[in-house]
Amino acid sequence: MTVTQTAKTLSWHPSRARLWWEVAIVLALSVGRSALYSVLSLVQALTRDVALGDQSTSLNPGASAAQFWDVLNQFLGIAFGLAPVALVIWLLWEPGVSAFRRIGLDFRMFGRDLGAGILLVVAIGVPGLALYAAGRALGITVQVDASPLDASWWTIPLLVFAALRAGLTEEVIFIGYLFDRLRRLGWGVWTIILATAALRGAYHAYQGFGAIVGNIAMGVVFGWVYHRWGRVMPLVVAHVVIDIVAFIGYPLAAAWWPAVFA
Repeated sequence: MTVTQTAKTLSWHPSRARLWWEVAIVLALSVGRSALYSVLSLVQALTRDVALGDQSTSLNPGASAAQFWDVLNQFLGIAFGLAPVALVIWLLWEPGVSAFRRIGLDFRMFGRDLGAGILLVVAIGVPGLALYAAGRALGITVQVDASPLDASWWTIPLLVFAALRAGLTEEVIFIGYLFDRLRRLGWGVWTIILATAALRGAYHAYQGFGAIVGNIAMGVVFGWVYHRWGRVMPLVVAHVVIDIVAFIGYPLAAAWWPAVFA
């Protein structure tokens, strides 16, 4: 390859049409597909004779510890669920530019990222629990079974792995990938923040209207934070911690507040 050809390769940028097709394919394979099914699930729930507040949904179905294949299938399902994350990292990678460093998904500033993530947990997680409780009281949010109550030896490792998958999937795709691609398509900062927040809300629509509002608010905060800091890692830390608390703390919360959680 000549010097001229090398320079052209390094300076190549995809066309707008190619970018739109790429975004559409990524969404169809990942969070966009899930968001569509989530909205349809909410519509279906609203058409049932049972009130929305009397319905329930499960985030992490249980399995018998004696059934090796059941546990293995859950593990593989979580592992393959990370494939879209790997795909967008690969798409974001450019010659001489690490995708991990580009979106701030690395350990160069992990101490700072960890502290910022914990602050986000306090700012988002605590109000989120209050919003869920309010939604349950108003009957506009379904009962969310975050984890199986009949915990076995494998439950905590799988739930931690599930929380890691959720944090990486949502923050890397909603924030790291879509912010990059939509900026290249000429979208403004707040247009991107609001659009990705709305998509995040739709992604959780199956949990009811309270979850939609809560996740849109979370999307706005996370989008603004990413715009200011330029790093996905604090968002992943916050998301994973929130989910671990929800998944592993759920049986305890169900025992303490059965009217809300059980």
